[in-house]
Amino acid sequence: MEKNLRQQKTAIIKIALFGPESTGKTTLAKQLAAYYETEWVPEFARDYLQKRWEENQHICEADDMLPIAYGQMSLENEKLSSAKKYLFCDTNLMVTKVFSEIYYGFCDPLLNEEALEHEYDLFFLTDIDVPWEKDDIRDKPEGRETVFSVFKQTLIDNKKPFITLSGNKESRLAKAAIIIDNLTIAKEHGFSSSDFVEIYNHGVSIESVLKQLEIFKNGILKSNLISPATISNGILNLTEIDFEAKARFFDLQKSKLKLKKFVPASGAASRMFKFLTTFLNDFDLQKETINAYINRKKDSDLSIFIVAMEKFPFFEAVDKRLREVYPDFETLDTDYKNYYFIKLLLSPDYFDFANKPKAVLPFHHYQTHIATPIEEHLNECVHYATADQISNLHFTVSEIHQSQFEKAVDLVQGNIEKQAKTKINIGYSYQNKTTDSITVDVDNELVRNKNGELVFRPGGHGALIENLNRLDSDIIFIKNIDNVIQNHIDKIALYKKGLAGILIEIQQNVFGYLKAIEEQHIKESNVVEIVQFLKEQLNINLTNDFNKFTFENKIIKIKELLDRPIRVCGMVKNEGEPGGGPFWVMDEKGTVSLQIVETSQVDLKNKKQRQILAEATHFNPVDLVCGIKNYKNEKFDLTQFVDHKTGFIVEKSVDGKIVKSYELPGLWNGEMSNWITIFVAVPLITFSPVKTVNDLLKPAHQPQ
Repeated sequence: MEKNLRQQKTAIIKIALFGPESTGKTTLAKQLAAYYETEWVPEFARDYLQKRWEENQHICEADDMLPIAYGQMSLENEKLSSAKKYLFCDTNLMVTKVFSEIYYGFCDPLLNEEALEHEYDLFFLTDIDVPWEKDDIRDKPEGRETVFSVFKQTLIDNKKPFITLSGNKESRLAKAAIIIDNLTIAKEHGFSSSDFVEIYNHGVSIESVLKQLEIFKNGILKSNLISPATISNGILNLTEIDFEAKARFFDLQKSKLKLKKFVPASGAASRMFKFLTTFLNDFDLQKETINAYINRKKDSDLSIFIVAMEKFPFFEAVDKRLREVYPDFETLDTDYKNYYFIKLLLSPDYFDFANKPKAVLPFHHYQTHIATPIEEHLNECVHYATADQISNLHFTVSEIHQSQFEKAVDLVQGNIEKQAKTKINIGYSYQNKTTDSITVDVDNELVRNKNGELVFRPGGHGALIENLNRLDSDIIFIKNIDNVIQNHIDKIALYKKGLAGILIEIQQNVFGYLKAIEEQHIKESNVVEIVQFLKEQLNINLTNDFNKFTFENKIIKIKELLDRPIRVCGMVKNEGEPGGGPFWVMDEKGTVSLQIVETSQVDLKNKKQRQILAEATHFNPVDLVCGIKNYKNEKFDLTQFVDHKTGFIVEKSVDGKIVKSYELPGLWNGEMSNWITIFVAVPLITFSPVKTVNDLLKPAHQPQ
């Protein structure tokens, strides 16, 4: 036996099985070698110690560790010469090192040094969830948890790339094979093993990361705008009497339906206070006046904030706290008062508003109390998302913020339920980390943090299609967390219920046609009627060659167009707000459809596209009512109706450097691209979002 602990260099991908005794390492090594038709390295210590036991009942001693290490390394190098692409090691010197330290309290310096230097493309840490099996050379099963934790900590301390494998031998093989295949792809594209493990632990697939990198390299195809959707050209225009009729129809139908309100609310309020944060970072109270700063920076937002400070719903609370923190506050110069007010408002030690979710901030000042967006949404919910005295509300939140939501809900829920004589069921969900995006720099190179780790960023609100997909409801009302107003709840409810009434009417017609198709009750004359319905009610124009189809192919096409989730979207007149609006859009196949398009999706360098954008008459207020079940009352898989080519590349400045990340197609943009879409004009009273803190000064957010 060659006494050499050095590891041979190789291009072969080496996988080390690592863990306590009787955790399935040998079984898995054999399975993987057979699966990939290559070699595996058995455990030298097993034959070595078994032979010593049979010869003289010899039990493993500290002096055996180095001979075992030499034997193990000799076996590994021997098998490496005949391995094909992969080599699976039942054990390795790191295992020997750990056992030496556990049982004898030390490790030979030579063994320790070589064990730490040896590199494997991946360690599989084998879990202790398999039964312990007795044999002549195994220790007792007691203390497996402690031994396992030592093995795991060793990998962590020495920064070895590892993934824990649990489950029975069949499931372990299946999991391991998928991981190895993806590791191979990652290494072929230049990722290190540590990178791969980071990606795996984040829950993002390597395929997704590679697609994102391709998008960064090639860019995203811009939307092809044909024309803006306008009144009588894609946008339905109803009178208030019409809305009242649609709302009554909804009220008559709702007892048969599961209703839910869905509120995207996972973001913090950092953007809302961005100009104040910038002020605190840039302003030096000792060197200039606030007025000089405003003039120097041309910061009109700061000027408005200071002038109208007393009108904010949080003014009294901050003012009271200021006088407690600064006993001489009343004698201070005006600049000092204003500076300390802003500082206290944003300070983590006091109000910390920029780091809290918008949902829990003071938005409206009533005679009896200050209301948060959470309270306003609960109040809205009982007014239009209620059937049989039950109302259902779902918030998407950041996991770290859920407790703040729950506290805010507890303060108001009982009172609202009592007044409305309605029970409110509240649910929460988080944006799935598996939808996060890798971050790159301007040269499309991976960005790393100070610890050398990859940087991931949330994939945008488009990720919430998965949250929406998990809900079991017939009708879902969608509204953003910051789009609430003070007073006028009856008007808000009227238009929401009106949109729901339109949805139900459309849905009943669609379901009727689909059931007739299934029961083969459709004739050629019915096809003409359905085509007219598609055009006039759903704004779907069939291609010119449709009339050349056989009857059977016409039915197939009609079913394809009708058997989709439905959304009815409120649209307000465009008054210059930044964001998306309704347009007629042509896809790569030449199909024209109604879509909500964000400005960032438009090629602003193209004069024609820029002109179409400028001609838009309406704006998307994210006022949606959705039907997510089919004519058989089965839930659609909403992920099947996404246009994956309509995402966004987002640029941000981090530590003075521009970084890029990918955001998924927007929830109401590309994520719902292939839904049946109805646009309806609604009044401006339904739309008053709070994007910056100064928006709270608008009439919709001030006491009447």
